[in-house]
Amino acid sequence: MKAAVIVFPGSNCDRDLAVAFEKAGLQVQMVWHKDTELPAGIDLVGIPGGFSFGDYLRCGAIAANAPIVNAVKAHADRGGYALGICNGFQVLTETGLLPGALLRNAGLKYICRTVGLRAEGASIFTEGYGRGTEIALPIAHHDGNYFADEATLDMLEADDRVAFRYTDNPNGSARDIAGVLSANRRVLGMMPHPERASDAAHGNEDGARLFAHLAGALTAA
Repeated sequence: MKAAVIVFPGSNCDRDLAVAFEKAGLQVQMVWHKDTELPAGIDLVGIPGGFSFGDYLRCGAIAANAPIVNAVKAHADRGGYALGICNGFQVLTETGLLPGALLRNAGLKYICRTVGLRAEGASIFTEGYGRGTEIALPIAHHDGNYFADEATLDMLEADDRVAFRYTDNPNGSARDIAGVLSANRRVLGMMPHPERASDAAHGNEDGARLFAHLAGALTAA
């Protein structure tokens, strides 16, 4: 199975994500933001964390208009899988591939620490945990406060598209939402960083389960 990791100026988790994919058994290609096509045969696109374009204008807003993003949208529209982490989640909301927006943290401060999460919505991304399983993953963001109007939040709840919730909401996110799924459940955006908890040397391997199950499910499919 093949994965692409998109690289923007200011990305700082691109190599971390590539290593996590590779450790799970995926073949990885790095793709520059000015490219206009994804490599042939890509099954999964990863949009990493960091500060694309210095977070100027709005977090993820400039990256969402990069040349490669049209190819990412086409990949998602034809049923391809995509995972956006932290800044990647912000990019996915800016493109409209996921609903809602990420606002400034409620405390108006950057947060960098490990937080508790609960796996919820059924998807290829969460099945490795099982519904209701509590895990711990690091966050590192200034604009991670998930917001959507009440109708959208109700829709996400009704359609079981909340992938992860915070057990102790660190940033003010509506309904404790830490990650959401697309309507076809093949695109996930999440603020916590599973790639930073995917190796014993990290002191936490809770993120490795996401990548291992994802790679296994893609191979089986």
